[in-house]
Amino acid sequence: MSVWDSIVGQRPVVDMLAAIAAGDPSQLAQSWLICGPPGSGRSNMARAFAAALESPDHGLGAEPTKATREVLAGTHPDVTVLATNKVTIGIDEVRDLIEKAEQSPSTGPWRIIIIEDVDRMLERTTNVLLKEIEEPSERCIWLLCAPSAQDVLPTIRSRTRIVNLAVPPTDAVADHLVRTEGVDPALAAQAARLAEGHIGVARLYATDEQVRADRDELVAGVLKLARASDAVLLAGALIDSAKAQAEVAVAAQAAREEADFRRVNGLGPEDRIPAKLRGAFNQIGKKDELKRRATRGSRDVLDRALNTVASIYRDVTVLQNGAEASVGLINEEHRAAIARLAGRLDRQAAVACLDEVAVARRRLGGNGNPTLLFEALFCALLP
Repeated sequence: MSVWDSIVGQRPVVDMLAAIAAGDPSQLAQSWLICGPPGSGRSNMARAFAAALESPDHGLGAEPTKATREVLAGTHPDVTVLATNKVTIGIDEVRDLIEKAEQSPSTGPWRIIIIEDVDRMLERTTNVLLKEIEEPSERCIWLLCAPSAQDVLPTIRSRTRIVNLAVPPTDAVADHLVRTEGVDPALAAQAARLAEGHIGVARLYATDEQVRADRDELVAGVLKLARASDAVLLAGALIDSAKAQAEVAVAAQAAREEADFRRVNGLGPEDRIPAKLRGAFNQIGKKDELKRRATRGSRDVLDRALNTVASIYRDVTVLQNGAEASVGLINEEHRAAIARLAGRLDRQAAVACLDEVAVARRRLGGNGNPTLLFEALFCALLP
C-alpha cells in the first residue's frame, strides 16, 4: 500500500510531492499551504506528504513502513493534526501547536504539524501563528490546508509554498469507492456524480442510504416549489434533517473515540473506567463539546444542501444551452422535472437563482439564522 493510495485524481501534485520528499532535505520548504475545493482531498494529501517525509523509504517502497502506518493512522509521535469540528479554530489550540512545534522530533527526521481548515482561524489567531510560519523551528514542517489561498490572510500565504489541487474526475472518485469501500460500481458512479467530485460526500452517498434519500427529497422539494408555504415547509424539513444527520454523525464519532480509548488503555467494552482515567474518558462525551460538534456538523449538512440546490439550476442552464451531451446532468434522476423548469425560466432567471444560492451561502458562513436564510432562499426560487 503506497502512502499516496488515498489520493484521488491528483497525479501531477502526487508526482511533485513524492519527488520533493525523496529529494535534498535542505531544499525542502518548511511551511506549506495545500489548497483545494471541498472534497479534493487536501487533508489526505497533507497526511500522505507527512508520511513520505517521515518514512525511511520516502513512501516509495512496495510495503508500508512502520512510520508510514503510524502517520496514516494518526499515531505517529512526531506528526500532530489539528482537525476541528468547531466553527472556528481557537487561539489556545494554536498556542499548543506552537509549543509542540518547538520540540525536536522524537523518532523521525521531522516534527510535522498539519492544520486542517486553516481558513477557520480568526485574524487574531492567525497572527499568533504567523511568526512560527515565517521562521519555523529547524526540524519542523507546517502543512496548512484551506479551500483556496484567498481564504487565508496574505501574511500567511506569502510565507508558504502553495500547492493547488483540482476537483477529482467523477470516474476517478467512483473507481476509488469501488476499490476502497467495495461499493457496487453503478452505485459508486451515481454517488460520485451526485457529489460532483467531492470524495467524502461521495463516500457518504454511497454508504448511507438515508442521506442519499434526504438529498433526493430536497431536489424534489425544490422542483415542486409553487407558493411561499411550500418554501417554509421545505426549509423546516431541511433544518430538521440537518440536525438529525449531525446528531447521528456526532454520536457515531463519540462511540468510535470511546472504543479507541478503551483499546489504547487495554480495557474491554464493559470494563469499568479506572479512576485515574475517568477525567480523560469523560472528555469524550462532554456535553459542550458534543454540542459544538453537532452545530458544526449541521452547518456542513446545510452547506451540502446548498450545493444540491445549486446543482439543480446548473442542470437547468445545461439544458437551456444544449450542453447535456458534453457535460451531462448531475440530477439525472429528475431530468423530466428539470427540463420543465428549464422551459419555464429564461436564462437570466436561472442565473439569478444561482446568485440567490451564493447569497445564502455567504449568510450561512456569517452565522446567519439557518431557518430564516433557507426560507428566504426557497421563497426567492419560487417560479
